[in-house]
Amino acid sequence: MSSTEQSPSPPLPNRSAEVRRDAIFDRWVLISPARARRPSDFKSHSPASSSASGNRNPKPSCAFCAGREGECAPEIFRVPPSSSADWKIRVIENLYPALRRDAEPPDPSDDLAAAGTGRCAVTGFGFHDVVIETPDHSVHLPDLSPEEVGEVLLAYKQRIFQLARLGSIKYVQVFKNYGASAGASMAHSHSQIMGLPLVPPLVSSRLDSMKKFYDMTGKCSLCEVQSEDILVCDTVHFFAIVPFAASYPFEVWIVPRDHTAHFHEIDHEKAVDLGGLLKLILQKLSKQLNDPPYNLMIQTAPFDLSTSCAPYTHWFLQILPHLNVIGGFEIGSGCFINPVFPEDAAKILREVDCSK
Repeated sequence: MSSTEQSPSPPLPNRSAEVRRDAIFDRWVLISPARARRPSDFKSHSPASSSASGNRNPKPSCAFCAGREGECAPEIFRVPPSSSADWKIRVIENLYPALRRDAEPPDPSDDLAAAGTGRCAVTGFGFHDVVIETPDHSVHLPDLSPEEVGEVLLAYKQRIFQLARLGSIKYVQVFKNYGASAGASMAHSHSQIMGLPLVPPLVSSRLDSMKKFYDMTGKCSLCEVQSEDILVCDTVHFFAIVPFAASYPFEVWIVPRDHTAHFHEIDHEKAVDLGGLLKLILQKLSKQLNDPPYNLMIQTAPFDLSTSCAPYTHWFLQILPHLNVIGGFEIGSGCFINPVFPEDAAKILREVDCSK
């Protein structure tokens, strides 16, 4: 790890509200510390572990646990692949999928991006999978070793490659909901993968925004995003920041140093490196913020990415702790209110010691 984790920082300054532009997602964020207590006092009022701690069963169990595989939807693959060995990771179909893999794919001649302003509907074709990250009900992602977290990331990669070969899938969203208020319906540590027959609008607008920056500067916006005041920690291959215009308090992005468009281009060495950094960031968030619910997303590129888009397309991993409530202003305007300055959040997370 870089020395940034241990280096002393000056006291947090008093700040006036600012309106900042997020150059990646092309949106405005109101940084308004007057709406909050001290940044270091931020804690989750509904820790994700609270529901589990209320379970009096000393050995809680569910359908995702080892020995209850028959209660789940069909398995796609497992790690290790041998059926005779104890599994570490299972990738299965979602028992309640948002999209149907047995539906008819949209006609390739249909340009869904140019559907016009009228009504447009296609069959709900797609893939919705679950990645069971551990056979142990009481173990969560940051409890795993860097190598084990890396294996989870490589399982994502393997499934993305499988979906890419189908041709009918245009974009894959990998995400993890941790805690009931963040959307998790199962306490057992897991994440999800959705293969879509279209490129979501938020992905298109993200790429358009990154293109604008590239057209103005000749540089990739994510290659240029790192600065000492928003850096949390870094490794050989990745760095973690609280983005300059973070939409959520204590939002963290983990960005690869190498300019790479697609997450599934990651190799084993980088997966283990990312696994260690992701583990550390989740530990810091849990320790500082009282184990908050969070959403984790891999922001990658569509499969059919033009070579002309490569210079400004850069994947990253985004973590959004749930510490405040999204209200009517945010929903109506598309502008977010963040009560914690990103520089202050980064400083606080830098100084969280997870070595004990």
